[in-house]
Amino acid sequence: MTPAVLLVGAAAEALASRLAISGYTPLALGSADQEPTDAAGVTAGEPLAAVILSPGEEGRIAALRRRWGTVPMLLGVERDSVDGRRRTLLHGADDFWLSSLGPSDLLTRLRLHRQQPALLPSQPAILQLADLRLIPASREVWRGERPVPLTGREFQLLQLLLEHRGQVLSRERILRQVWQEQQDTASNVIEVYVRYLRQKLEQKGERRLIHTVRGRGYCLSDGPPPHH
Repeated sequence: MTPAVLLVGAAAEALASRLAISGYTPLALGSADQEPTDAAGVTAGEPLAAVILSPGEEGRIAALRRRWGTVPMLLGVERDSVDGRRRTLLHGADDFWLSSLGPSDLLTRLRLHRQQPALLPSQPAILQLADLRLIPASREVWRGERPVPLTGREFQLLQLLLEHRGQVLSRERILRQVWQEQQDTASNVIEVYVRYLRQKLEQKGERRLIHTVRGRGYCLSDGPPPHH
């Protein structure tokens, strides 16, 4: 059975014949609530290997993600740039493909994504709570539309809290996972770094997301932290 790829937008659909020659079943989709169909108009009966979006189609990713979950989504960008990569991840795509290179770059990235599940543990493209977003791959943090520059240690601490959002993490666990090479570090260093993070995340008057749970540790939550 050949792997099926869903093509969204004119630039992606223009590559259908090349994808078919390369061993894929290209599918078209009129809207997010329609069933994908092959070139003959037959509804697809096999799981998708990937969703390929044309440049400018990032607004459809959220609906497509609700429909197909963790299927890799590749967004077309016209050139490889920091802004293009940032836009790709902020809109929830897993990767980009360079439309200026035609099918060659896309086929390479498709091959890598098909191999990846067998080689690497999956990592979310973006960690999010309320208006706070962290992009592990590019080490970017955003509060709403405002970028938040962090040091390496601040980033590690925030990523740990986001990975366990809604849970109370003890000081011992934070020291073990963030300061792993410095196990003898005093626990009050965590208080210092939490203060740094709060100052940066609340710089424009944003509400508090990092909470101190007396006697237990720290919790990242959109609202009161758990008390039990």
